[in-house]
Amino acid sequence: MSLNANRTRLAALTKALSNDWKQTKESWRDAKAQEFEQRYLQELFDGVDTAVAVMDQLDKLLNKIKTDCE
Repeated sequence: MSLNANRTRLAALTKALSNDWKQTKESWRDAKAQEFEQRYLQELFDGVDTAVAVMDQLDKLLNKIKTDCE
């Protein structure tokens, strides 16, 4: 699997998790839900955003290296 495919898959899975969380929040609305979101999910979503951006940069760099070597 290519870096681009993995990046796309990671983004899609994270979006699905975000959608599931939004649905869960409709019935789980106490302080623990808010704590869970802030403590775990927000950190995860931020980390995935950073990882996806880095993977995009790496993909561009790898493509440039491949082109330069041909």
